[in-house]
Amino acid sequence: MVLELQDTVQVVTNKALERHNYKRSELIAMLQEIQEEFHYLPAESLDVITEALEVPAPTVYGVATFYAQFSLEPKGKYLVRICDGTACHVKNSAKIYDSLSKKFNLETGALTTPDGLFTLETVACLGACGIAPVMVINETVYPQMSPEAAEMVVQTLMEREKEGELDGETLPKESGNEN
Repeated sequence: MVLELQDTVQVVTNKALERHNYKRSELIAMLQEIQEEFHYLPAESLDVITEALEVPAPTVYGVATFYAQFSLEPKGKYLVRICDGTACHVKNSAKIYDSLSKKFNLETGALTTPDGLFTLETVACLGACGIAPVMVINETVYPQMSPEAAEMVVQTLMEREKEGELDGETLPKESGNEN
């Protein structure tokens, strides 16, 4: 399994390098492609890029750690982001986070469920203040959430995953929360 992953990482990284003609100026675009594939940046990818572009490792790692969009830690199939900007915060977004953290049985400091299905994060602002509090799962926005509504959405995902119905792209519609 580990060997398979390493081979896959090598293939995906090489394709990104080739698509961008090994141009150093396109490092961010390469990293975005790799992150899109794996939901994080595997160290092996960064090492391959360092060697292929002939740039120092601290340069590549510096870019990968500077931008918040990149992660060096594996993320779940579903990235659940809870907005904690001012509008969401005053409408109790922290309670949504706490509720989901408990539902996912996340230990203190853990962000990703042991099965690799969900990663739970807070973000400073999603720019959706008019529909606060907001939860985003991958690219699907769920407006005016409550802890109960957020749990219902996640429960639906869990059930569909168990039944093998989801491909990671099709998410449940908003819960109809009347908050």
